[in-house]
Amino acid sequence: MTLGRFQIRGTCRRLKAHFLMALAQLGYTILYFITEASFKRGLNPHVYITYRHLVGGLVMWPFAYFLERKLRPKLTWALFLEICVLSLLGVSLTLNMYFASLRYTSPTFVSSMVNTIASMTFVIAILLRLEHLDVKSPPGMAKIVGTIVSLAGVTTMTLYKGPAVRNFTRALIHIQGNTTHENWFKGSILTVASCITWSVWYIMQAMTLKRYPAQLSLTTWMNFIGGIQSAVFTVSVEHKPTAWMIGYDIDLWSILYSGVVCSGLIIFIQLWCTEEKGPVFVTMFNPLSTIMVALLAYFVFGERLYTGSIIGGLIVIIGLYLMLWSKERDQEEHMKSESPSFLAYGKEEAGQCENDGKGNDTERSPEV
Repeated sequence: MTLGRFQIRGTCRRLKAHFLMALAQLGYTILYFITEASFKRGLNPHVYITYRHLVGGLVMWPFAYFLERKLRPKLTWALFLEICVLSLLGVSLTLNMYFASLRYTSPTFVSSMVNTIASMTFVIAILLRLEHLDVKSPPGMAKIVGTIVSLAGVTTMTLYKGPAVRNFTRALIHIQGNTTHENWFKGSILTVASCITWSVWYIMQAMTLKRYPAQLSLTTWMNFIGGIQSAVFTVSVEHKPTAWMIGYDIDLWSILYSGVVCSGLIIFIQLWCTEEKGPVFVTMFNPLSTIMVALLAYFVFGERLYTGSIIGGLIVIIGLYLMLWSKERDQEEHMKSESPSFLAYGKEEAGQCENDGKGNDTERSPEV
């Protein structure tokens, strides 16, 4: 029984990051539809980004202040400027482009394009030597094949629709508002640009965490700084004071949900997983959100589901599992490479203790 409990605990500890990232993608999936409903009602995306991250910063600040009081390193000017750049890439610049593109396109399209972040992050991580790649080993080949397969699945979901799947049930929730998209090409350009800056943000996270290993504090700083940066940008492009007025409706709930869950809890989860598993591991779970969005849009909101989305989703899952398998093999090999040195160190320590014990007995024998 004890051995079984240890095995269960070990499995849960090993899969903890996987479970947290899957939960984070579920949170992002709900976000797509809440923000789409808000934008259709007239909520300005830039105002939304500003309020969202200010709320996220206010929610995370008490946890960061009290829980990381002894862990938080000293904040220098160089580190503060680095966090400002990190906030620009991951919050103000990226998300302003991202949610503006959602206004021009659709949740399914945007969530599909986000999956290219994993491939971009993998390539950048290889170039910066943050990710190990042995082309001759099976895990190395699995990384390459998994990246290509995932990208092929995303391309299939984006470019190929195919026949529509028949809806067997009525929509449970109806999103009211203007359903026409103003400029699909403009939205596509904004989506691609946001994916590029997002990839750089994931890479920079791993670098910043080495110098500032306080996930809660870093999350709080990024929310506050990114919210201020977004506010400055919004004031320069939006001159109507009424755009800042938020009523007690879906707009308020959208800001509160995204601020507390997405800008607070999920960013903290991503930072923790980035420090534990690396930036490529975090981005590998983005395809799950695409699949969840397609299923939720079909079963709950009554949107049409095309066979191209189903085929592409299956291809994406195959690529995701290949990448996860390669990461697990890398971790196992890393642990095996460390275990001989650990055993040798243990034997050496045991020998020293034994010699010390003999020496002490020899020294004490005359006294007896």
